Amino acid sequence: MSVDLHPEVVEKYETLEKIILELEEVVVAFSAGVDSTLLAKVCYDLLGNRAVAVTADSPTLPRRDLLETVELAKEIGIRHEIIKTDEINNPDYAKNDPYRCYFCKNELCDQLDFIKASTNAKWVLFGENLDDLSDYRPGSQAAMEHGVRAPLKEAGFTKLEIRALARYLELPTWNKPASACLASRIPYGESVSIEKLSQIERAESILWELGYRGVRVRHHGEIARIEVQPEQMQGIIGDADRISKSFKEIGFRYITLDLSGYRRGSLNEGLIQF
Repeated sequence: MSVDLHPEVVEKYETLEKIILELEEVVVAFSAGVDSTLLAKVCYDLLGNRAVAVTADSPTLPRRDLLETVELAKEIGIRHEIIKTDEINNPDYAKNDPYRCYFCKNELCDQLDFIKASTNAKWVLFGENLDDLSDYRPGSQAAMEHGVRAPLKEAGFTKLEIRALARYLELPTWNKPASACLASRIPYGESVSIEKLSQIERAESILWELGYRGVRVRHHGEIARIEVQPEQMQGIIGDADRISKSFKEIGFRYITLDLSGYRRGSLNEGLIQF
C-alpha cells in the first residue's frame, strides 16, 4: 500500500473488525457514501455471504447515486438488494417539518427489519460516525428505536479517519464529497413533492455536467440557491449565463449563488432545539 495508517486508525480498524465478527450476520444500509461503502467492504471481507447491502430507492435518491450503489456493490463483491421506499406519500414526511428524516428512516428501518428476518440476519447496520453526533439528525432516533447498530461510531471513527481507512483499502469513495437526499434541499415547512425533487436533481445534474462536485441547489420556490465550495464560486460566475438559462428551463425564475458557500446542513441553521 502506498498509504500508511496512523496507529490510532489501525487500532480503531481492529476494533471495528472485532465488532463486525461478533455480529455474525448483517444487513447494511448502503447509500454508496464513504461511510456505508467502508462498512459494506469490511462486513463483506469478514462475513462474506453473511452480509447483504440494501439500498433504498425513492424519488429522493438521485439516479446517478442509485447506479453508483450497483457498481460499488459489484466492486466490493457484496450481495446487493434494492428496495422501494414510499416515504414521500407519508403526510408526516411530506409536510417537511424538522422531524422529516425521522419518518424516512423509520420506514427504511421497517423494511430493513423485514429483510433481516427473511435472511436470518441478526443485525441491521448503518454508517453513522462520531462526527454525525454534532449535527441535527432525527433519523438517528428512528434507527435507535429499531435497534440498528452503527459499528463505525462504536469503534470511535471520525469522518476524517473513515476517509483515511477507505483510502488505505483503495475504495474509490474515499474522497467522495458528502451527500444527502434531495429532500434536504427543501426548507422546513415547504412540502416535499416529486416535482420539486425532480427540479433539484435536474439542476444539480447540470452543475455536475459542468464539472462541479459537492454542490447543493436549495429549492426556495421560484428561487434556486446554489451552494458550492468557495474555490468554485468564480467558476460558477463564469458559467452564470449557461446555468441561468438551463435552470430557467426547468422552472426556476431566479438563480442565486450563496456567498457563504456550501456547508453541511445549511437548512438546519437557526433551528431551535427540538
